[in-house]
Amino acid sequence: MFIRNCWYVAAWDYEVQSEGFLSRTITNTPLIFWRDAQGEIIAMQDRCCHRGAKLSKGRLEDGGNCVRCMYHGLVFDRTGQCVSAPAQDRIPPQVRIRTYPVVQQHRWVWIWMGDPEKADRSLIPDTQWLDHPEWRSLPGYLHYDVNYLLIVDNLLDFSHLPFVHPTTLGGSPDYAAVLPKVQRLDRGVRLSKWVPNTQPPPYSAKYSNYAVGAPVDRWMYYDFLVPGVLLMDSGMMPAGTGGQDRHRENAIAFRGCQALTPETESSTHYFFAHPHNFLIDRPEVTQEIHAGVIQAFEEDRDMITAQHENLAQDPGFKMVPLSVDAALSQFRWVVDRLIKSEQPAEGERGKSSVAA
Repeated sequence: MFIRNCWYVAAWDYEVQSEGFLSRTITNTPLIFWRDAQGEIIAMQDRCCHRGAKLSKGRLEDGGNCVRCMYHGLVFDRTGQCVSAPAQDRIPPQVRIRTYPVVQQHRWVWIWMGDPEKADRSLIPDTQWLDHPEWRSLPGYLHYDVNYLLIVDNLLDFSHLPFVHPTTLGGSPDYAAVLPKVQRLDRGVRLSKWVPNTQPPPYSAKYSNYAVGAPVDRWMYYDFLVPGVLLMDSGMMPAGTGGQDRHRENAIAFRGCQALTPETESSTHYFFAHPHNFLIDRPEVTQEIHAGVIQAFEEDRDMITAQHENLAQDPGFKMVPLSVDAALSQFRWVVDRLIKSEQPAEGERGKSSVAA
């Protein structure tokens, strides 16, 4: 089951065009996205209400304000209402397709999959670093053939970094030995980790002007928000030159933005970027950082996919929790609470059954 009343990242802005459709499944729901003549994004279920044909095989009309199903020719306006049907003098009001609230903000296209009356824009996480003039990054996307919560577990676990990513995001084993502080939020968890006097991770050390082999102080603070959005503040500076709450001079800093969007119960869309605020006038640096992040995320995908295959072979397997799993447990508790809050009460379920 999925949380419905929340904002999911559906696409990067450049993926949605005015010349045709972006077809994408989110939380088991087939969707199409396109831009009208004013450049506004429309999101609609990719299923004609007449015979269930895919609207993504249809065509845009009236400057993108309407879509025609190319099975039997029905035309639907941007609200999903059927406005034309061949040989149909009167069109019943129930001949319509569900549309969804959509917001484009800081290069990500967000969609609300639940009750449209509850679509609160203030719940969209702040990802300003994706298009901030003082930060640079490239857009990334991966597709996983696993349930999104396995990837959530990975992103909430700092301890795997030196082992899964020894030459990329890792660092020395002492980094893994420091447990993060975990704070539960209303719609997620907050993790804080400060490791003084440690070795720098390879992926960022080459961009610093620090002495070779010199120790650094590393920080990694992030919020992980439902349904699966990670906003990370991480970096390093020469050991002893700053502090957890002090100005970070001569720092190598990143503002990671990652979003996990369930496609189905067993597949996931993974959107990501890794903005940096140093050497931003050198595009080759941004390209190198992006390539390094992709390499690391492929390392994650290889491990998580193998884990998924193992778990699928033995559905009764029970994982043994450790102290490093505190954030995982806290986040899953939040997810379960929100899913439960969206379920109808026992009495309401009974009324629904009688009405049906």
